[in-house]
Amino acid sequence: MIKGLHHNAYRCRDSEETRRFYEDFLGLPLANAFVIRETKSGRRTAVLHSFYRMDDGSCLAFFEAPDRPFEFKPQHDYDLHIALEVDKESLQRMLEKGKAAGVEVRGVADHGFIHSIYFRDPNGYVIELTAKHGDHERAMDPAANGARRELDSWQREKPAPRRAARKPPRAASARRPLRASARPARRRT
Repeated sequence: MIKGLHHNAYRCRDSEETRRFYEDFLGLPLANAFVIRETKSGRRTAVLHSFYRMDDGSCLAFFEAPDRPFEFKPQHDYDLHIALEVDKESLQRMLEKGKAAGVEVRGVADHGFIHSIYFRDPNGYVIELTAKHGDHERAMDPAANGARRELDSWQREKPAPRRAARKPPRAASARRPLRASARPARRRT
């Protein structure tokens, strides 16, 4: 049923700033861009939707929506990152290109089945460029890697979630006095 990824869409601060990173720096050509003037619910808007094509035909897409609030923050790799496949030679070339251009770059990280470098795009998203090791196919084969067994084990043994520290209850003397009811009490007869 599902044939592959058509596009993955994200918000962006500025379409031209985003284009410079994805097209000029990463080399993904701008494939389409169009203005959305009305939402499907009929609300008037002014949003640019742009698409950057990868070699397999899938795209990364962005929405610039100046009329909609959106809190941009640097993403932690665990929260959100976009991993794009490159060959081994391109990985090293992009590492050097990033450093020369002053783009925040980390890596090379060896994950056992892939090597990765990480950039931060102008919107705060982490972009991972990854090159497969020779044993990548075996590492990604659930019959060989025990993925289901690993997931089931994790579910049984994972650490408890960290909870935000609770404020201690206020002392009774610090609490606000109870308000008297505005209505007089009803008499029972």
